[in-house]
Amino acid sequence: MKKIMAIAAMAASVSAAAQDTYQSAQIAGDDLNGTARYVGMGGAMEALGADISTMGTNPAGIGLFRKSQASISGGLQVFGGKYESDSWNSYLDGKKTTGSLDQVGFVLSKKAGHDSWINFGFNYHKSKNFNQLLSAINTLNGASLNKVSFNKFKDVVTDASNFYDPRYSTVDWFNDILVNSYKTDDDGNYVSSFNGFYNAADFTQHQVQTGYISDYDFNISGNIHNRIYLGLTFGIKDVHYESRSLYTETLLDYDKGTGMDTDPMGFMYLDDTRMITGTGFNVKLGAIVRPVEDSPFRIGAYIHTPTWYKLTTSNYTEMITEPFDGDMDGRSSEDILKFRLNTPWLFGVSIGHTIGNIAALGATYEYSDYGALDNRVIETDYYYDYDYGYYYDNESSYSDKAMKRNTEKSLKGVHTLRLGAEVKVCPEVALRFGYNYVSPKYQEYGCRDMDIPSQGVEFASTAAYTNWKATNRFTCGIGYAKGPFSVDVAYKYSQTNGDFYPFYDGIGTGEYANIPGATSVSDKRHQLLMTVGYRF
Repeated sequence: MKKIMAIAAMAASVSAAAQDTYQSAQIAGDDLNGTARYVGMGGAMEALGADISTMGTNPAGIGLFRKSQASISGGLQVFGGKYESDSWNSYLDGKKTTGSLDQVGFVLSKKAGHDSWINFGFNYHKSKNFNQLLSAINTLNGASLNKVSFNKFKDVVTDASNFYDPRYSTVDWFNDILVNSYKTDDDGNYVSSFNGFYNAADFTQHQVQTGYISDYDFNISGNIHNRIYLGLTFGIKDVHYESRSLYTETLLDYDKGTGMDTDPMGFMYLDDTRMITGTGFNVKLGAIVRPVEDSPFRIGAYIHTPTWYKLTTSNYTEMITEPFDGDMDGRSSEDILKFRLNTPWLFGVSIGHTIGNIAALGATYEYSDYGALDNRVIETDYYYDYDYGYYYDNESSYSDKAMKRNTEKSLKGVHTLRLGAEVKVCPEVALRFGYNYVSPKYQEYGCRDMDIPSQGVEFASTAAYTNWKATNRFTCGIGYAKGPFSVDVAYKYSQTNGDFYPFYDGIGTGEYANIPGATSVSDKRHQLLMTVGYRF
């Protein structure tokens, strides 16, 4: 009986660990979401203000309110893109259409002088929607996931029962697979997997992501003589992320006589479920100025601190091999750990102008350096208090420097441009249009390097990654307002293309070369949003 086990580049739980670049990059940054008016105008309202959603971008926008207001928003999202098989969709429980409560908020406006106001506001909205269906199928031309592990360890240890390199001393589950997984040679003798590897003919990757990040924003803002508007927002973020993926490879047999790969000999399956939950907080400061007293033209500027997250990640991963002429074999891992993540600073400027009561025009530019994303390892010291008879802990964190270098190599600064316009066809009805361009956050040759000596790598349970390119969003909407009530509807289409890689291997050369090509993937999203508002 021939028994095989493919070795995936993953690891087990340690007392605490950071996350890796590509997993954390998904959490950083916001989508375009909020009230239907804000979305319909492409989010380009950071200088125009007077919309509850500007509380989370330019806090000074709330300072333009002259009446109190409350609103609630919800709608549908439809997810497209390349998803090869309904059978995989059923297995992974992927949904192409989901409903969502996207925004609930209010502003209380109080006059503070002859021509000055002070306003207080609260807004809940979903700043990030993780829902995504992804499918990639391609040839490997002899590359394979188990060869990643072989190349990683072939020059590090010389005896599969001893691990001398301190970089891997805490990788318990990975070491267990490496030592205890075997294959047979042509004579039927067991040989440690450390001494060999299998090439693969092709791979398939199917992944379903679900979840969201909720923002709870608390705002204080006001204006000075209707010329200068200032605002401060304190924000709390709540993360709920889940990913389920199934990766397969067709493994090739090796003929000693010819020294070549021959017919397929079986399959390797890597079934992974990961969840990330936790909270973070940030602070936003903003200002809007009307430089000319008699002109409605205004300029806005704002800054967001990093979001300081404390997160918990957990996974259940199962790896199974199924040879054509033998029994299935497999191993599994289940781990939970905590880590910290600091997102980069964000800077924004905007301009806005109104033409009587007929039209409003807005433009916004933002910049954030994702190369500054900081994955941090949590370190906890425990002490015993003899006077009171209990333990207490002193928790601190430090930057995962090896992962930090990978982040700087794989991510870069992101430029966001938002344009929007609103035109009133009659006093009660307004039409809106918007466009967004978001430059790529991933370097063209960025990689999820599984060889760096990082706790983020030790805990990784998959090796796949996608270098997503620029995002383009197109929006439109319509609004109706009569007396204190308003109803707004918006539509948003978003598309991001990317290059998917099943793994990265920067070590293997010559006969050990192990470079998979890129597979083109696409993330397409449609959103229909409605907001009901009331002024009082």
